[in-house]
Amino acid sequence: MRKKLLENRIQICLIIATAIFTILRFLMNEKGRVNPDSLRFMRTSKVFPIIDNTTTPLGYPLSLKFFTFFGFDEFWASKVIGLLAYFFIIYFAWKKKFYFKETIMIGGLFSFVSLFSYTMSEPLIFPFVFIFIYVARQIIIGEITGFKATLYLSLLLILLYNIRYPSLFIMFGTGLYGVLNFKKLYAKSFILSGIFGLLFMILYKFIFIDYYNEKYLDTFLEIGLHPTSKLLVELFQGLSTTFNPFVHIANPAGGMINYAIYGIGFLNILLMIFLFIKNKISETEKFLVFMGVIGIICSYFIQYFYSVNAIDYRLMAPFSFPIWLVYFKKMYQVFGKLTYGITALSLMTGFAFTWLSKGNYLENRREITKFLKEENMEEGRINFFMESEELLDKMQIAELISTVNPNVKVTFKPQDTLQKNTLTKYKVLKKIKIDENKYQ
Repeated sequence: MRKKLLENRIQICLIIATAIFTILRFLMNEKGRVNPDSLRFMRTSKVFPIIDNTTTPLGYPLSLKFFTFFGFDEFWASKVIGLLAYFFIIYFAWKKKFYFKETIMIGGLFSFVSLFSYTMSEPLIFPFVFIFIYVARQIIIGEITGFKATLYLSLLLILLYNIRYPSLFIMFGTGLYGVLNFKKLYAKSFILSGIFGLLFMILYKFIFIDYYNEKYLDTFLEIGLHPTSKLLVELFQGLSTTFNPFVHIANPAGGMINYAIYGIGFLNILLMIFLFIKNKISETEKFLVFMGVIGIICSYFIQYFYSVNAIDYRLMAPFSFPIWLVYFKKMYQVFGKLTYGITALSLMTGFAFTWLSKGNYLENRREITKFLKEENMEEGRINFFMESEELLDKMQIAELISTVNPNVKVTFKPQDTLQKNTLTKYKVLKKIKIDENKYQ
């Protein structure tokens, strides 16, 4: 009884610490944990029902829009979504008695705290990935069968695709898992739901994407985009940071510290493989690991012909999540309550990093709000001129502006600087000072 009480207290402490750190993570970031994709999400939400772009599905922007009806702007709505997503996963796991300990451990990892604090679609997709995993497990053990099984899985796959396009890999993995286990009773449901998901994707492409952007595929598809030598290095680096429980960000400047970061992640991957082989995994756990591995493999190969960012902890998160679940379960079976120490250490590492590199988002928000008021730009379209997308220091100013007025669009046309609604880094920093992070 005492041991159970102690574990409950550990869990409560970790949940509270994770929630507090999630808030501090974006408040102590110079621009509130946003990036160029965040700018696009918030702008799409702001101008809806006008369809601003089809680069990303509408699930996340519409979620932002929903919370604006409760008095939040798009930026604060994204932070509410992140916290609610975290608490929903914890509550669902507790209510269903489904990987409860493991979700607490995963949620407190520095990389996942960084994601829950991000203005990105990953926080929104996590609860639905978790529900998908739960429903799949119920089908595998025979609790849900027949038409219901196919319907639930199909709807969840369609929902996932409407939040993030890489959910296509989950569709593919679901169907493939059914094919590989065609003799099992649940195989038909997995195969059919995978097919229905892919059919929806095709209809979505012709009905929605082509209607608003006929050149979408021409823009993003390009055979031989990157050489294998480069992609393999990025794969190793991406997986090593993804599965490093303490630090998920390598130093862009290089150096000895990166050897430690990649080394810890690589050793952790080896430990995962060892535990999965040594300790027999159940049918459900096989499915979770399978889906994670398929997602990672597909994410690698799509880089050969589709323009995406290099593999990193964020892009891999929906696929690493089920693998982390199985890993922490196996770790707990071996080390018991000591496993919570990994999460505690990760939280401390993350807080130290955040504190040492801290900026001040609220102060920067006050400065940029004051600037936009003086320029009469709190509402309406703002163009932000940049010579190149590679100039990240200039992009950060545009990202900060978007947290106050989301209707920001980056332009690379010098003639646009003649317009009154066009800003540049020089024009902004001439009037205000930004409290910047030492590291990102």
